[in-house]
Amino acid sequence: MTAEGDRVLTHDEILELADAVAVHQGIATGIGAMAYGAQLVVEASTSDEAVDAAMRVFANAAASAGLPPWPITRAETIGEDDELDDEGDDAG
Repeated sequence: MTAEGDRVLTHDEILELADAVAVHQGIATGIGAMAYGAQLVVEASTSDEAVDAAMRVFANAAASAGLPPWPITRAETIGEDDELDDEGDDAG
């Protein structure tokens, strides 16, 4: 997920976000950028449900980190099956 805004984010702000998403096996990005982002692990039956769940987690994490509630501009999902398929593609 990525949220874009109107100012450059500091190292400390993104560290706060990283702490907030860590409980979801997450990582945070955005130091020195005009956007912040995170990759999260959520459980869901469908990709749409995963996006909905991740958006809630992301918004709550951003709020707890004191980040502005900027609009989410990108959301992607990768399922366990996708990861397994990618690993299997290298087997010849």
